Amino acid sequence: MTKPFGAMTVAQLSVLIQSGAADPVEIVRSIFEGIDKHPDKAIFTVLLKERAVEEARASSRRIRDGRSLGALDGIPIAWKDLFDIEGLATTAGSKVLTSAAPTASDAAIVTALKRAGMISIGRTNMSEFAFSGLGINPHYGTPQNPHGIDVPRIPGGSSSGAAVAVAAGLVPVAMGTDTGGSVRIPAALNGIAGYKATRGRYTMDGVFPLAKSLDSLGPLCRTVKDAVWIDAAMHGLTASKVCARPLKGIEVAIPQNVVFDGVEHGVAAAFDAAVERLAKAGAIISRMAMPAFDEILASMARCGALVTAEAFALHRERLAGPEAADMDRRVVMRTRLGEKTATPDYIAILDLRARLIAESERLIGDRLLAFPSVAHVAPPIAPLETDDDLFVATNAKTLRNTALGNFLDWCGVSIPCGTGDAGMPVGFLLSAPANRDEALLGAALSAEAVIRGDFV
Repeated sequence: MTKPFGAMTVAQLSVLIQSGAADPVEIVRSIFEGIDKHPDKAIFTVLLKERAVEEARASSRRIRDGRSLGALDGIPIAWKDLFDIEGLATTAGSKVLTSAAPTASDAAIVTALKRAGMISIGRTNMSEFAFSGLGINPHYGTPQNPHGIDVPRIPGGSSSGAAVAVAAGLVPVAMGTDTGGSVRIPAALNGIAGYKATRGRYTMDGVFPLAKSLDSLGPLCRTVKDAVWIDAAMHGLTASKVCARPLKGIEVAIPQNVVFDGVEHGVAAAFDAAVERLAKAGAIISRMAMPAFDEILASMARCGALVTAEAFALHRERLAGPEAADMDRRVVMRTRLGEKTATPDYIAILDLRARLIAESERLIGDRLLAFPSVAHVAPPIAPLETDDDLFVATNAKTLRNTALGNFLDWCGVSIPCGTGDAGMPVGFLLSAPANRDEALLGAALSAEAVIRGDFV
């Protein structure tokens, strides 16, 4: 049986479109039919059916006339619910913004990918204001992890709907943002690829912020190759400058502190098996301590988290007014913690960050870093919805590994590496210091099949 269009990779779908074997209008109609039939109605917050059909018709005409804009012309994409879409209010997963004025134009990245010929399908659900790694949303519902066949399990957040839309085979790619792990966490928990670019690699104009010192973005898709193609288009390129690096001789360092604390046995086993496969394929594996990790956690305990301080600054007026009553109580509780971070402490955090970034870059050198994207598989939703203490503890553990990279300004790619408890996916996180995205993606292109092993 032929795969649904939404379940294909970007590269597979591109071949069909550019060869004339599939028409963008046919693809878009099939995509919406799949979304309409899918039982989980919490994945999307808005569908852009009229816009998508119009864009598909334009793509179809271009390709038929021999004027294709490139490999991404006619490819559908979904957007996390904090990217501006012309004519719509940007709600960021919250009901308190539903009455906001419609935006006059698309976010800059939406415009860039439209210029590449990509077709906007809709907006995907998310943790309210992007402030949770679990993906639970009391306003629009919580998208269910497609791999959770025993009980409903979390999608991971905050780009929850984006990950589920791809993992469920509804769209080939969705765009997310990542402030503490919001691309890599849901990618890992849903068994797909997720690329978090270096902060500042793309413009954030028209993207609702969380913490501007940490905010970045990137695609959730099926393969690293798809991410590489999307990355190129976001820079206005028709072909990527990224080249696959020979796997033999690539140096990969595995931190020994913090990131394996409390790791589930199944996650550790899947990660270790992937490391062994990499070593057999010629990668040079080393193990080392990352002192920065312990210093980051100590600073958070002493001064509070950088993301929390900046989130409070962003939302302080909202939290002081009646809107707070209409927000997720756990988002309100976590954001208010930022009020405790005094100005001297905030400055101390920034100074610490600058020092640790420099020290870590010297320690890492030309190596890549590898550790589990998340120390556990996706847990059940129900207990987290009713037990706030469990929610807080699980959220902190879920965010821990990826948030270290945000603080140190790393780029990273989460690749499925196997399964853990209950047959749920495990993510293998490859990271590199800031602005080494090309080297990271080139290595990930070569390593992906080895890391995945038997995981499809």
